[in-house]
Amino acid sequence: MRLRNKPWARDYMAEHPDILLAEPEKMNNGWSNLFGNENPIHIEVGTGMGQFIIGMALANPDVNYIGIEHFDNVIVSALEKAIEADKPSNLRLFRANGMDLSTIFHKGEIDRIYLNFSDPWPKTRNAKRRLTHETFLRLYEEVLAPGGEIHFKTDNRLLFEYSLVSMSQYGMTLGSVSLDLHAEMPEDNIMTEYEEKFSAKGHPIYRLESRFEKL
Repeated sequence: MRLRNKPWARDYMAEHPDILLAEPEKMNNGWSNLFGNENPIHIEVGTGMGQFIIGMALANPDVNYIGIEHFDNVIVSALEKAIEADKPSNLRLFRANGMDLSTIFHKGEIDRIYLNFSDPWPKTRNAKRRLTHETFLRLYEEVLAPGGEIHFKTDNRLLFEYSLVSMSQYGMTLGSVSLDLHAEMPEDNIMTEYEEKFSAKGHPIYRLESRFEKL
């Protein structure tokens, strides 16, 4: 995906530290204090333009949500949407690389991780960059609480198949698995921007839930 340069992005982000954190690593083991409650904490790694994480925050006020995105030019769009939604008190955003999770969150601090329409990195030599590669699974296992879950959605069948194998080989337990989410369309499904785009073109949406602890 080619990103359009937004030279104003960093200044705009700095104007809203209440919703977009500049130094999230300072909150390690302190996220519940930041939110002011002991509600579960769910994070989305690769939050994109924010439609999913903001929708989840609005729909579930008893859960705290954190959207993580690597690119300024993308997360600034999520920030704009959060402001339009009146900055839900149970939502925070920050810019970081997925490899930084263990420096930002304490062991067992997170209850659920969402991976939505991640870059498939189709070439074999780039497999380690896939967010369901064992390197990332190890990070997720570290920050997730016992029984914590990963929820994964994609339109890319090859990535979905790779993820099923990767998680199984890592020893994870698979829960719900769907090869055509929209044929079932659970009432609580909140779509991402990519999900709307791909489903409108007739692409099936694949989804799975998994955990590191046996069911």
